Amino acid sequence: MSVWRRMLRRKCLCGALAVLLALPILGRGPAGASEFVAGIADLPLMPGFRELPGEGLLFDKPGGRIVEAYAEGEDQPRQRVMDFYNQTLPQLGWRRAGDLVFVREAEELKLTLSEEGGRLIIRFDIAPR
Repeated sequence: MSVWRRMLRRKCLCGALAVLLALPILGRGPAGASEFVAGIADLPLMPGFRELPGEGLLFDKPGGRIVEAYAEGEDQPRQRVMDFYNQTLPQLGWRRAGDLVFVREAEELKLTLSEEGGRLIIRFDIAPR
């Protein structure tokens, strides 16, 4: 094997290793968030919750987007959910405007918590303000 080929191979291996080592860091969103609500890159899903597919809607129009999404989690205290979103959403530019109400630019995000059969349900609503 020629010297050039060995050097190229070594550089490729080093580059690939660097990418693999960086993936866990680059894949992280705001503190504590590991996933986001489907189709909404700036709305984190609290760990321990799963999105309820087929239950929401998403309209993206020039005047702003309208989003309704739902997630459920078992054995999740309300206060922990409130604390998570009060800490996480400001990292994404959302400003707290009330209890579980946040605003950013021309949008308002409301979170509604309800209990159903031992599960805590989060309803996310985003609309132009």
